[in-house]
Amino acid sequence: MRKLVSVLIIGAVLSTLSQIGLAQATEKWVVSWAGSVQGPYPVGNPSAQPDMRFAFPSAEAGARDQTFRLIVRPDIWGRQVRLRLSNVFGTKPVTFDGIFVGLQLGSAALVAASNRPATFGGRSTVTIQAGQFAWSDAVTLPFFTKMGKQALAGRKLAVSFHIVGESGPMTWHAKALTTSYLTAPGAGAQGKREDEAAFPYTTASWYFLDAVEMMMPRNTSAVVVFGDSISDGTASTMNGDDRWPDVLSRRLHAVYGDRIAVVNAGIGGNQVAGPAEYGSGKPFPGGPAATQRIDRDVLGLSCVKTVIWFEGINDFSRNGNASLETVQEAMKETVAHVRKLRPDIRIIGATVTSAFGSSSPAHGFIEQDEKRKALNTFICNSGLFDGVIDFDPVTIDPQSGGLKAEFIPESTTGGAGDKLHPNRTGYLAMGTAIDLNLFKP
Repeated sequence: MRKLVSVLIIGAVLSTLSQIGLAQATEKWVVSWAGSVQGPYPVGNPSAQPDMRFAFPSAEAGARDQTFRLIVRPDIWGRQVRLRLSNVFGTKPVTFDGIFVGLQLGSAALVAASNRPATFGGRSTVTIQAGQFAWSDAVTLPFFTKMGKQALAGRKLAVSFHIVGESGPMTWHAKALTTSYLTAPGAGAQGKREDEAAFPYTTASWYFLDAVEMMMPRNTSAVVVFGDSISDGTASTMNGDDRWPDVLSRRLHAVYGDRIAVVNAGIGGNQVAGPAEYGSGKPFPGGPAATQRIDRDVLGLSCVKTVIWFEGINDFSRNGNASLETVQEAMKETVAHVRKLRPDIRIIGATVTSAFGSSSPAHGFIEQDEKRKALNTFICNSGLFDGVIDFDPVTIDPQSGGLKAEFIPESTTGGAGDKLHPNRTGYLAMGTAIDLNLFKP
């Protein structure tokens, strides 16, 4: 009898190991959300940001013994998740503990029993040196099995973590257009809690967290949207997830299900070629140049198969003032770099939309528009890209040369708009105009 029991136990163990091995062979990590980092806080271009002086009394001290509950929307859901925490633009080591992932119920409250601890190298705490980042271990999400991926589509993940001591200058993503939550300084580790009582403060930005990946079937891949504020979503609806990459995501899911994820690597104010230098001691509101961040924000993410590159207008602003040739050469060098390291990635160029007549003091002048048109000709006709998305005719008013009138009033706070950033109406038109054949698996 004992021999039979032993045989059954051994058989069960071997079966379990076999199933684990099969899962590992048929699944892989795929990026599901990204928030490209910049900084340090408060250098950046946030939208609809609350008054942050009570949450962060000193930008130099940063966070002090407090917990963040960041709200992100994964584009695809899997049974396991992992997180990337970043201190890339910090000036001192930052220690994180009390790290949890759960399903948002509403505000800072979580769905009951959904919150799970995350570890780094098997430890519940991690110290990340200045200029570095770290990936967590896999976290199993029990609610994925209970609810299923269809019920989770569009739901939001709450990532909580506690800063031990003072963080110093904070690595962040300024323009989240999503509300996240903070404890008061000195409140300690509160990430395990599933209620909202400990999180009185809100922010419209993300801090330290810059990527979320899900364990997915091996036939899954990701599209990264790489660009500036018009991809980051300026003038779209706060908490509405109606940027043009969001529209593209929903269209692709309707056709291909969860086989393709779309993640947004836009940074408001970003440039292709500038600034020449960037770092914690020499920050710039638009973040590091595309040429400087492509490795971290695209190539460092799992299973990226397509990049949509959509930017250039900021290079030609009064703040950038780059020549057409400078931007073209930076594009050529960056595309060559990607193809050398990852020849399997398709690179789609997108034409730059008009800023002509913008109320922004840095934009709207005729010389900028002439460079923009010349860059669009290069994007369409140079043969540099594997495909082209032509946003210009979708958004331009042929009579004025600027944005179509219905695309101008901004959707975030109801303002008049700046004639640079399309509103929700404009982003919907852009997202629905994209040829989905560019993304066939």
